[in-house]
Amino acid sequence: MSEDLLRRLLWVSLPDQRARRELYWMSRMPGTRVRAMAQQEPVGSIDWIPSTYRRPVKRFVEAGALAWVRGLDEQDPAEFDWVASLELCSLVTGQASRWRRAARRDGGRRPLQAVITWENLPDQPLYKVPPYRQALNSCRDADLLLCMVDAARDHLLANDFDDELIRVVKPGVDTELFHPAAEPVDEPVVVFASPLADNKGIDRVLDAMAIVRREIPQARLKVAGRGPLEHLVRAAAEQPGSGVELMGSLDTGGVADLMRSAAVFTTAPRPTWKWTEQLGLAYLEALACGLPIVTTRCGTNDEAVQPPNRLVDDDAEALADSLLHFLRDPALRAEVGATNRRYALTHHDLPTQCAAMGAAFAEVEALHRV
Repeated sequence: MSEDLLRRLLWVSLPDQRARRELYWMSRMPGTRVRAMAQQEPVGSIDWIPSTYRRPVKRFVEAGALAWVRGLDEQDPAEFDWVASLELCSLVTGQASRWRRAARRDGGRRPLQAVITWENLPDQPLYKVPPYRQALNSCRDADLLLCMVDAARDHLLANDFDDELIRVVKPGVDTELFHPAAEPVDEPVVVFASPLADNKGIDRVLDAMAIVRREIPQARLKVAGRGPLEHLVRAAAEQPGSGVELMGSLDTGGVADLMRSAAVFTTAPRPTWKWTEQLGLAYLEALACGLPIVTTRCGTNDEAVQPPNRLVDDDAEALADSLLHFLRDPALRAEVGATNRRYALTHHDLPTQCAAMGAAFAEVEALHRV
């Protein structure tokens, strides 16, 4: 493709931003060259600007990191068609808004601004905190608000954003990497692949598996992830006959292999004061691997987990009952798994969804040309 036909995009990362997500997807949009300001080297065909941050608190905060990137003002706006960032109230989004506004103050038409959002809480309490609220308001005149879930559009409308700026494109999953096992798994193996934190419910899953093993003593739970509740998993794994195995932190290929070693995927999210489950990329990976899913009903995870998968109350007995529903019946698992695989291919194929993201950018670009 000719250089003058490329879309040139500057991505301003949050610190500690996870790989193979929003930045990676944009780098795979057709006709797009991405340069990223980021602390860690990004995955994919991306020009990396190693960046540092000013961080009063060194922890990730859902819906926005309390951190400012250093060096954004040193970037030449003339080199970019777009500047993009994650979440409306993240402080780097506020920085991107100011940088874009200064560049266009004298009548310039570039760069345009895109904000990617998953937020599904209309009354997000972080919006009441001054620096987050200022970032939120700074991007009210952004050119594109790209929602990763339907609920994010509802959240934007509830906060008086212009519907004409909003597009919804669901995330994709690598359906070549995440694919079903060559042969169905007969053993009653359950997999959990999420952060080992209170909001993802590993404690509830451990309790549910103890109930499951009363009926199916050979049932096992494989746990992948790290986090503050790792000690609970480690203690269970060290107990003889628990059926619990701690796999630690796995790369993307390792997660795919783990999924294919299991019969059922489970997790048990619960809301916090500033977060509720939005979609859950692990669900998409499980769908693509042809696994039935059992999880608790939380936020808007019903956008990913639909019948005949099981959404249950946040209760160990309810979780165990649905796990047993699948573990007892290999034929049912195969039927639901095949349905899930078809759903992932139809609605969450990575190249298709990245192309749809590119189409959203192109639609806004066409409006600005007019």
